[in-house]
Amino acid sequence: MASTLNFVIEQVEREKGISREVIVDAVETAVLTAVKRKMGQEVELEAQFNPETGEIEVFQFRTVVEEVEDPEREISLEKAREELDEESEVGDSLGVKVDTSNLGRIAAQTAKQVIMQKVRDAERESVFDQFKDRKGDLISGAVQRVERGGHLLVNLGKTEALLPLSEQIPSESFRRGERVRALIIDVRKETRGPQVILSRTHPGFLIRLFELEVPEIASGDVKIINAVRDPGERAKIAVYTKDSHIDPVGSCVGVRGSRVQNVVQELRGERIDIIPWTPDYATFISSSLAPAKISKVFIDEENRSIEVIVEDDQLSLAIGKRGQNVRLASKLTEWRIDIRSETDLEETFQDAVSAFMEKLEIGEVLARMLYNEGFASVKEIAEVDFEELMEIEGLEEERARWIYDKARKTAEKGTETGLEKIAGVGPKLLADLQAAGILSVVSLSETPVEKLTEIPGVGEKTALKLIASAKALLEN
Repeated sequence: MASTLNFVIEQVEREKGISREVIVDAVETAVLTAVKRKMGQEVELEAQFNPETGEIEVFQFRTVVEEVEDPEREISLEKAREELDEESEVGDSLGVKVDTSNLGRIAAQTAKQVIMQKVRDAERESVFDQFKDRKGDLISGAVQRVERGGHLLVNLGKTEALLPLSEQIPSESFRRGERVRALIIDVRKETRGPQVILSRTHPGFLIRLFELEVPEIASGDVKIINAVRDPGERAKIAVYTKDSHIDPVGSCVGVRGSRVQNVVQELRGERIDIIPWTPDYATFISSSLAPAKISKVFIDEENRSIEVIVEDDQLSLAIGKRGQNVRLASKLTEWRIDIRSETDLEETFQDAVSAFMEKLEIGEVLARMLYNEGFASVKEIAEVDFEELMEIEGLEEERARWIYDKARKTAEKGTETGLEKIAGVGPKLLADLQAAGILSVVSLSETPVEKLTEIPGVGEKTALKLIASAKALLEN
């Protein structure tokens, strides 16, 4: 019996990966449950595994008393000294070994059920502990079965993992028994046991594949800064190295493209652009739009936005099919990217220069200077502080003042007729507003209520209504 129980414990420990202590506790609990089922729940019992005899010993405890009232819980002092311990005293708790050889079929079945449940619980906890810290790891298994909806159950050996349809590369399919490689993205505790969730569409899957194929990445000499994907179609990966003797892109491509092709095959033909990372935003973003060639860029660091100019024949290439190339580049660089053609830029430039020359009454050279300083319209000039114009190199104060005043007046004129569109503003009130220096919708929206009420016939209620209508008109 001793060798049999010890052998079973060792076998379960080895096959299930459960600690000996957990298995022993399960057996003790099972036998204790079975004995209580036979003797009653009110009996005070304790079970202990004896490794030398290989026996689960159960002891019934009774308290030593002068006069016994409950035979199941108490024992007389005289009987305790005679049968158990001659040094017994009143109040002592003495254990008597219970004969478990005749538990019966029902009690034995109960013990078996308890042991099985305890072992299952321990096995689930062991599996969860094994996988809970493995999020982001690459793993391989065999397809156990294909569930309704296209979800795959993958056999990982000690547990099954779920590869949802949403985490599978579009158009790929697997048969039962086929090997599949995927990324662990989550490990959950479920009622039926731990649930390991896999993915083949996560960018981390692409990164782990490159780590397998490229020794320079595995060693840390080449680092993957970021990776983005349209699963099954296209991906972009940014790589970097501090070692000037290593070509990070060449390392990932491999001899005659051998390394990257292995990754492409695993990803079902997904096209991969490998981009060299650099802290120079303009260079990195331009490279991320490969294979398109970039002519020039305009950067707005504060808003992490960049305008990219390309030749006309490069525009569709830079944007990509359904905007895929620029969308992936934007995700990879984490910058907003706007792409324009040279023709579009030239038209915008010519329109702005012509408008400056006409409305500000200045020459072409000065108009070009304003555009090159970032002003795209007369309105933009009117909205800045005069000091900002004075910062333009080569622009004298007198000329700057002329441009600024002209821009302000032009902006005011552009909204003069808007006053007539405001409800309640007839010819007389329009004339009164203009006489008070309120010449535009913008001016009216910014006029204090106190100033409006100085106009004859305009009370506080009317003034508030006029201001609100002006603001609403501007918003529309």
